[in-house]
Amino acid sequence: MREAIGGTWIMQLVIVFMLLFVAFLALTLNYSKAFQVKNDILTMIEKKEGFTSGNNGSIELINNYLKSSGYNVTNTCPRGSYGVSNLNSSTSEKVSNNSRKYYYCIQKVKSPSNNNDEKSYYKVEIFFYFNLPVIGDLFKFRINGTTNDIIKSNDGLRAISE
Repeated sequence: MREAIGGTWIMQLVIVFMLLFVAFLALTLNYSKAFQVKNDILTMIEKKEGFTSGNNGSIELINNYLKSSGYNVTNTCPRGSYGVSNLNSSTSEKVSNNSRKYYYCIQKVKSPSNNNDEKSYYKVEIFFYFNLPVIGDLFKFRINGTTNDIIKSNDGLRAISE
């Protein structure tokens, strides 16, 4: 009887460590995918020299990329930033309340440079879920990144000062 109880205890311990390993693996894979998406969004904004709307603008490129990569996580954005709530649209909207859900958030920030007043950069925020195959979605995380400085961006967005 003693060996049966000891064997059960060890089996439970092995199952707990396997669950922890699977959870860590799922978190790592989700984070790396979201990190890659964030980097690609930053690259598209830099390539188009701003967060531009319309045909062939950076918003359309980003939305098409997110649709093709299967990205479908939404969350609220900070007030004053710009968000996209519909991936089939090629425009963004200014966030005025925290009740709407957006796929990603972007803020244009004036660079702290003294020699060029038109220099700015963009802060990008995307989201990812920590989900386990059996349990489902547990937590929602935010990933932030910034572009390099862009001189005279073409988007017409108002830059905020830091």
